[in-house]
Amino acid sequence: MGEFFLRKPHVGRRTLFRHVASAVGGYMLSPLDRAAKAAAGGRANYCVFIMMSGGPSHTDTFDLKEGSWLPASFAPTSYDSVRWSQGLMPKIAEQLGAVALVRSIKSKALVHQLSQSWIQIGRNPVASTASIAPHIGSVVARELAPLDTDKTLPPFVALNAASDMPGNGYLPPANAPFVVNPGGGGLGNTSHRDGIPAFDRRYDLLMKLDAEERVLNELGTGTREMAQFNTAARMLMYNSRVDQAFTFAADERTRYGNTAFGNACIAARNLLRAKMGARFIQISVGGWDNHSAIYTTLNPANANSVGRQFDTALGTFLADLKADGLLDQTLVVAMGEFGRTIGALNTQAGRDHYLQQAALFAGAGIQGPKAIGKTDAQGGATVETGWSRDRDVRAEDIEATIYDALGIDYTKSDPDTPIGRSFEYVPKTDPIEYAPIREIWG
Repeated sequence: MGEFFLRKPHVGRRTLFRHVASAVGGYMLSPLDRAAKAAAGGRANYCVFIMMSGGPSHTDTFDLKEGSWLPASFAPTSYDSVRWSQGLMPKIAEQLGAVALVRSIKSKALVHQLSQSWIQIGRNPVASTASIAPHIGSVVARELAPLDTDKTLPPFVALNAASDMPGNGYLPPANAPFVVNPGGGGLGNTSHRDGIPAFDRRYDLLMKLDAEERVLNELGTGTREMAQFNTAARMLMYNSRVDQAFTFAADERTRYGNTAFGNACIAARNLLRAKMGARFIQISVGGWDNHSAIYTTLNPANANSVGRQFDTALGTFLADLKADGLLDQTLVVAMGEFGRTIGALNTQAGRDHYLQQAALFAGAGIQGPKAIGKTDAQGGATVETGWSRDRDVRAEDIEATIYDALGIDYTKSDPDTPIGRSFEYVPKTDPIEYAPIREIWG
């Protein structure tokens, strides 16, 4: 509980970050075109991305379909033109005024790890540049400076992250995700076993050794990065504000559902309130791989089912951000790697992998409830795309939407990479021209 990590420069590598205590123990656009395309963005200061690992059933969640298969307890209810499961997700229903549901999304693969990576790096994980591709959050960390003078926390924070979560790719370690598994008892690992005086002596010695090493190595990259690593770690130690952001009382945990996902949502809320440098927060939540007994997992009558736990935490999170005045500054995105088979259940009373899927977008000035795109009666295929490109939405379009909402030029290319090829923030070499889904905002 409270254990945290900082990603190394290579994708998939992670190092236990016990901070200083352990250290001493396709198409080319002109600049005017790019500026014009980026001009409509910048609606949000923060992004909270919720990775629903396992592939949630789109027709039981964000693209609700009604048929003989759907339990009556789902209680489908109309909110303006949007049909929503009032029974399964009543708390999110209360926040639909700030929600847009994108229902014309289609995944490009039906393999969990491959598709999860695809969403998080915004490109095919087996493409030529995938070996250096950073997580979307790392690009945000690179592009956006902290809004306030307080830079205590890294700009990219990942809560309850999976072990194979993509890292910072070719970008510097300062852009890596700061991984925390919050339990409510503080950050953890932020004090020295021998006390502050002993720690300060050893830290001062470390700084002197680092200074000598930098001179001897003529400020080599590795030495600079290690010095930055130690300095960033020191800012987290014996820091009451940091500890407070990861400390929450029993009644708060109860209000958010007393779950790992609920705890992560509390921590995300606290980080946004604290304004200590975090700009992109990812929350990972599993339990959506529902090949069997799906209506046990998504059971409106059971507050401990995955569906109800998700609703309790996310609905409360959105309500708290709204009360704080932070929701309009924050883009919240919730989605999985693909959807689930449609209509009647399989022989195990579950649903299998399916390319069609849907996502929830909230905050950042969205005026809901609204749905972008429309599928057929069973949710099997897109019949109305609902946006300017008039095609299925892809993971790369969602990546472009996040960058655009944060005011980042999604058409940007970086020519300076270890493989000698330009890295495009959103791939431009594919046959498809990817773009933000600005229809979310009307």
